[in-house]
Amino acid sequence: MNPTMSPEDLDRLARKRAGRKMGWYIHAFVFICVNTGLALLSTFSGRHWAVFPAFGWGLGLLIHGVVVFAAPLGSGFRESLVQQERQRLQKQQDKS
Repeated sequence: MNPTMSPEDLDRLARKRAGRKMGWYIHAFVFICVNTGLALLSTFSGRHWAVFPAFGWGLGLLIHGVVVFAAPLGSGFRESLVQQERQRLQKQQDKS
């Protein structure tokens, strides 16, 4: 992270990170609700098929969590890519 970030930039980054975390919490809540319902359905049907969607979705939730909560570690790389793209777009805009 750039140590000379303005208060507005810090606020924007904090809001973005908080939004990503909130998205993961919502994802986890929906995962729990849906998979609880599927578990109940599979139990009442006499088969235990609900483990398969829970495993697949759980893997997706895990990957989502790694991306969200490990993002501060790799955000410097992402920010440098964003900055490069901004510079490229600014050059294109200046030419026209």
